[in-house]
Amino acid sequence: MTNTKINQPFRNRLATAIRLFTTGFSVLVASSSVLAESNKPDEESVEEVFITGKYTINERIDTATGLGLTLQETPQSVSVITSYRIQDQDLRSLTDIVNNAPGISAKGLDSARQTYSSRGFVIDNYQLDGVPISWIGGGEAGESQSDTSLYERVEVVRGATGLLTGAGNPSASINLVRKHATSEAFSGKASVSAGRWNTHRINTDISSPLNRSGSVRGRLVANYQDGDSFRDLAGDTKSVLYATFDVDATDNTLIRVGASYQDNDPTASTWGGLSSWYSDGTRTDWDRSTTVAANWSSWGSTVENYFAELIHNFGEDWEAKISWNRNVNAADLDLVFLFGVVDRETGLGLGASPYRADTERDQTSVSFQLSGSYELFGRKHDVTFGAIDSHEESVSSSYSRTDVAPVGNFFEWDGNYPQPAWGESSRNVDLETNQFGAYAATRLSLADPVKLIVGARIADWERDGISFGGEESYGDTGVVIPYAGILVDITSEHTFYASYSEIFQAQDLRDRNFNTLDPIIGESREIGLKSRFFDEALHTTITYFDIQQDNLGQADGAPITLENGDMFQPYRGAEGANSSGYELEVVGRILGEWDISFSYTNFTVEDAESEPVNTNQPDELLKLYTTYRFAGALDKLTIAGGVNWQSANYTATNNPFTGDPERLTQDAYSLVSFMARYEFNSDLDIQLNVDNALDETYFNQIGFFNQLEYGEPRDITLSLAYRF
Repeated sequence: MTNTKINQPFRNRLATAIRLFTTGFSVLVASSSVLAESNKPDEESVEEVFITGKYTINERIDTATGLGLTLQETPQSVSVITSYRIQDQDLRSLTDIVNNAPGISAKGLDSARQTYSSRGFVIDNYQLDGVPISWIGGGEAGESQSDTSLYERVEVVRGATGLLTGAGNPSASINLVRKHATSEAFSGKASVSAGRWNTHRINTDISSPLNRSGSVRGRLVANYQDGDSFRDLAGDTKSVLYATFDVDATDNTLIRVGASYQDNDPTASTWGGLSSWYSDGTRTDWDRSTTVAANWSSWGSTVENYFAELIHNFGEDWEAKISWNRNVNAADLDLVFLFGVVDRETGLGLGASPYRADTERDQTSVSFQLSGSYELFGRKHDVTFGAIDSHEESVSSSYSRTDVAPVGNFFEWDGNYPQPAWGESSRNVDLETNQFGAYAATRLSLADPVKLIVGARIADWERDGISFGGEESYGDTGVVIPYAGILVDITSEHTFYASYSEIFQAQDLRDRNFNTLDPIIGESREIGLKSRFFDEALHTTITYFDIQQDNLGQADGAPITLENGDMFQPYRGAEGANSSGYELEVVGRILGEWDISFSYTNFTVEDAESEPVNTNQPDELLKLYTTYRFAGALDKLTIAGGVNWQSANYTATNNPFTGDPERLTQDAYSLVSFMARYEFNSDLDIQLNVDNALDETYFNQIGFFNQLEYGEPRDITLSLAYRF
């Protein structure tokens, strides 16, 4: 293992820091517990959260419009992955969340990177507590591996969210809601788990008041996971530390500060996937455990986040919020890319491209929001104003190399590929991105059952610097992104809604002449019906959407090899790209202790000539998960089961032997999961999770650089949790 710049020293420092921080925090907690007047029941000091069953909420959220609306009041498709759902399915990473969230699919480019998509388009809008952040789902700094122990829940708004996120991407926006120090009583949870491939995990989550009155509260989360992989040679160690404090400065003013640090320390990381063809033009059929990694390969990464927030309530329904957020994503890459096709008889034919690089992306954002209500024409209306300023610096340096060894017979590949002698490093990416946006929106009460939402965002976006030898200097100023929505309460349980938003999004894809593609422009429309049943315990949403886009980047033929040996994928701008379809979601409690989450998505994406685009994404998704807790003599037992089904998808390319057009296809498949939990008492329970229970063999992706990536086989995890 040569990737020690981040990994080994940091692991030692982190282990020491965790021990010291945990010890200090425990002493502080113990002291504050003695001084506290009493141990009050756990209660929210700022937000009142209504849990309707386990899988949905009635809390007011800002993710779509900034107006603090419930799911029923929001004129878009909104889904929430609650803490209960995260626990029941043992969802450990952002990718696990995406794979189980309604209307979203994920693809693994290799062992470290994932891309997410919704309604036929890649997702690139992310938020932390409602503040937009620059994350790249398929990037190179560990974003898709973000650990769920940091978050209370995850909110997903499908469709365009340009009003708040700064770009009108019509796929979806993912808001990661952090855990906060809301408890005025000492409480916590500790858990341990063990799973297949020698995987072990230890997690602790402690909350406590830090003074007698409970006006100062703290929370500490620490997590450590280590294990191997279904891929040969591979393993991963993940360490997470998070601390946050809430301070009631006055009866009307709340201050929040916190920081988190996650270290991903993998071994035998893959870069790219397995060859899809043999040299004679026939398809390969590898074992799922086959790897293209060397035993020295590693895609190590760290993710740091620091935040501060001040919330002040002026009374009369007016509230102001100022947020500061800094996110630093860094990675050390020691990798080898295997390219070409394999001879069926000799195993020869692959070439190797070793690569070493250091990357870092540092983004700082400051946002302000003022929300409240006003009276006009004898009726009460809501309004919000906001602005966000963001600065990002992204750098990457790669190292020269000598003595690149041949691959030899790939059938005998065991990872013992010699690491080249690395030379001097050179800066290949040095980009600076500045964004500023100001928005306003109001919800007009036209009549008791009719609400109209109108708003707009004015956005500036500019990027300058160098990227892999080419200069970049582009952006736009004064771009206006309008938003409108209407809701009509047909009855107290059923609400019809419609919404409209324009799309504007710069893109850094390049054509065959290495020119940057023009920004994507278009429109997004959505209509639907939201309903509540069983005293709001069960929520349903039926949605139809229609999205029009121009200049949507599409792969223009097969990847080409540049003079320096790098692979380059040229793109073209598709005109008149249209995505239209419908979604159905049913989530909540049916009766007693029976909870359900069901969703179905169906859409079609075509260009102006009715040719399909983005065919590497499934256009049908069905996701079902349900839990049931028994009554009577079995009241300590909860069982659950689910299935995630997706339709076929393909990448259009050319057969390397015949030169004829051919499709690399993933057929439709289903992944089945089970869970059983037994509660010994209110504090202690044991839980068994089985994922991909039928051991389905499938491709996590196929077609990226004409390669393929297998999905994970059956996995079994046993965990023990204790609450105090």
